[in-house]
Amino acid sequence: VQLQASGGGLVQAGGSLKLSCAASGGTGNIYSMGWFRQAPGKERAFVAAFRWSYSGTYYTDSVKGRFTISGDNAKNTVYLQMNSLKPEDTAVYYCAARSAGGSSLNLNNYNYWGQGTQVTVSS
Repeated sequence: VQLQASGGGLVQAGGSLKLSCAASGGTGNIYSMGWFRQAPGKERAFVAAFRWSYSGTYYTDSVKGRFTISGDNAKNTVYLQMNSLKPEDTAVYYCAARSAGGSSLNLNNYNYWGQGTQVTVSS
């Protein structure tokens, strides 16, 4: 499975960005895709996840009400709409997919990773 992430950039605080992650190659076993982020000097952390089987969504508390994750089954693509962005949202955002069990919030349960895309929010 290959994951191609796109959509990062520079935006002012309060602005919006939309990230996309397209999966290809053997996607039939993928039942969850997620976004993680890593700020300088910090560990990679869960942001949001999408469960294909029932369109379930999961969010870390700090982005609830501001970020929305969604999926397009026909395109094997997951989106992360980010609104009301804050400087603390600045990080490299990584797309991930998993075919293994366990929690969607745990990065160790993801077995496929895309390249990161930089999101920078200026104050």
